Amino acid sequence: MGAFGLLLLALALVLMMSTGWPTYAVLLGVCSIGALAGLAAGVVQPHMLLGLPDRVIGLLNYDLLQALVIYGLVGALLIRLDLAGSVYGGLRHTLRPLLPRAAAPVSGLMLGALLAPINGSVGASLMTLNRSMASTWAAEGMPPARRTALVAVASTLGVLIPPSLVLLLLGDAMLRAHTEGLDIARAMSLPLAGERLRVINTQDVMQAVLPPAALLLIGWLTLSAFAARHDGAPADRAGTSRRERAALVVVPAALLLLLTLLASGRVRAVEGAATAGVALLAWGGLSRQLTLRGLAAVLSDAMVITGVLFALLLAATTFSLLLRLLGTDRLVTDVMVNLGGGPRLAVLLSLGVLLLCAFVLDAFELTFLVIPIVMPPLLSRVGDAAWVSALVLLVLQLGFLLPPFGYSVVLARGHGAVRPPWAALNRELLPYLLWLLAVIALLFAWPLPTHWLQTAPTQLPARDAMNADRIDELMREMSRPRDARAP
Repeated sequence: MGAFGLLLLALALVLMMSTGWPTYAVLLGVCSIGALAGLAAGVVQPHMLLGLPDRVIGLLNYDLLQALVIYGLVGALLIRLDLAGSVYGGLRHTLRPLLPRAAAPVSGLMLGALLAPINGSVGASLMTLNRSMASTWAAEGMPPARRTALVAVASTLGVLIPPSLVLLLLGDAMLRAHTEGLDIARAMSLPLAGERLRVINTQDVMQAVLPPAALLLIGWLTLSAFAARHDGAPADRAGTSRRERAALVVVPAALLLLLTLLASGRVRAVEGAATAGVALLAWGGLSRQLTLRGLAAVLSDAMVITGVLFALLLAATTFSLLLRLLGTDRLVTDVMVNLGGGPRLAVLLSLGVLLLCAFVLDAFELTFLVIPIVMPPLLSRVGDAAWVSALVLLVLQLGFLLPPFGYSVVLARGHGAVRPPWAALNRELLPYLLWLLAVIALLFAWPLPTHWLQTAPTQLPARDAMNADRIDELMREMSRPRDARAP
């Protein structure tokens, strides 16, 4: 019945893509059909399903999920407040003397790098960036296709740069997958079983993805400046306002400090998200942008975002449990373990599956539903889990930007004041996609950059072997009368 589980997953993907129904409703509906079929075939026993409530309760007790609620609040605050607009205005006025033609697009990408990580999701980042910059770019005469492409590209930077919620949840999912992968390697006596590998954590994933993220951002900034080389420099008689100067100093400094503390492990992810939420609330109060009515609207938006995410989490957890009961995880493990061609071919196959799923699923759905099935067997063959995690994040970002189904591209085009033709939009996106593909290819061929910032060893320390004299000494210490022992 393992193949039946794959058919159920394919059915869910087709329904999501063709009907527009809510993802959690599709997952729960298909899961119910699969459970009934499993019960009728005798593969799934009724008592097996009784473990679902304990599984859900245990999941909701997990402290990292507190970040879901906090990031929902942060995303709602950034959409309501004019903080992003103030930062963008300050960046644009500062860069205008150095880059008279490219100040606007370069400032937009820099704003995406600063604010997208704390928005919580790609969709929230896109809405914030579109609200802050799209009207200004339109007034300056930037073509609609370029506006749409820049908003879509900038909104995906939160996938790579901590403390993004996507990165945190994927790091936790990879920790669980790495643990299961090492257990599979030991149970099946795979070559990886003889290595004393330490299970990765979220901090390892953050440190692994920062170097390729920096390379990607530098390339994208260069491309955006090059694309604007023939544009006219718009007149900009207004100077930088006091609010823009304050935002330009405070926001980048606070985010860089938070990023440093997170990457070094001095601050937990939930603490970082809570700090961002409190800071935004304080900013809204001090700037008088957040009235009681506005706060009520922010809280309502945050509740909607949180409710959708938790509904998705519960549906994906239920679906993944059914796949395990049907034996789909064992089927995938057998295919991956017996796959010829070496570990790198297994990595390519897994990344291809994730890229195809990214056309239909967003980052949260992939993390909750696909990663627990695909990654454990892969990590039973590949020991460098941090490198695999960085590749996964880059491939997810690629899936969000590939037209015509990429989540960010479709959302940016749908929320623009003018919908550009697909041909023009594809031409604007092509250089960014090629650079992203180049970074993925470089990282695939050269994993070393993912370990440049690593602070913890990948290997568990070997235990000190004790000789016979040391063992005799310990035995004498243990057998000595209590009153004769040293105090």
